[in-house]
Amino acid sequence: MADFLDALAREAIRTVRSGDYNISGENAPRSRVSLKNSIKMCRNAPIIAEVKPRSPSHGVLREISTVVDVVKAMERGGAVGISVLTEPKHFGGSIKALKEARNHTNLPILMKDVIVDPAQIEAASKIRADAILLIYAIFKRGYAGFSLKEAIHLAHQLDLEVVLETHTRDELMAALKTDADMLGVNNRDLKTLKVDLKVAEQVLAGMKNYGKIVVSESGIRNAWDIKFLRACGADAFLVGSAIMLAKDVEAKVRELVHAYENC
Repeated sequence: MADFLDALAREAIRTVRSGDYNISGENAPRSRVSLKNSIKMCRNAPIIAEVKPRSPSHGVLREISTVVDVVKAMERGGAVGISVLTEPKHFGGSIKALKEARNHTNLPILMKDVIVDPAQIEAASKIRADAILLIYAIFKRGYAGFSLKEAIHLAHQLDLEVVLETHTRDELMAALKTDADMLGVNNRDLKTLKVDLKVAEQVLAGMKNYGKIVVSESGIRNAWDIKFLRACGADAFLVGSAIMLAKDVEAKVRELVHAYENC
């Protein structure tokens, strides 16, 4: 069986070499909005709502005529932050979409991509993202042109927070030793694209004091999933497909945000 993570990494390298992340000009002046602090201060379920036009497993999720309308609906629904996919081939994302989102919301924005090169982190800063996502396995397999430590250091130099995504217990334990601001636990196996919420249960079992915010990613469909993942030890929840497939984006986000009180 083909390993999808390998395909993602190879495509990311080609996209970087094509110059898609070469953004001219100096870093735009900005006051960073801390995603970490926004999660900490949230009294409801902290939902990071994701702008995700396509999924490798489901194809087109939503025809987005304007990113602004989607982001505003997420904001009204009570999202604590906005994740914008910028990976173009498999997720239909773009740097342009993140720029549009940044210009129309004051919520913290996470740039979600398959980061393999410093140019992508520099681009995130120039388009005024507040945080980036790094995938632990990408660095472990040696696909990135620099080390995980160097990637996190560069992000912090550019005033960006880091969500470090893991999928296994061993990866999480290693990630805890890094300077990443938040840890992600992806319920999707990027090798096979299989999704199982029990991944979070297995990875987080018996762990009470992480010292870092834990974000559960992938496979979250409803308030009951939020309740289950919270019980597993997750502090925040990144939701893409379920929101993109919803007829009413604002209502779906609101349903998830109020999961604690409705379950």
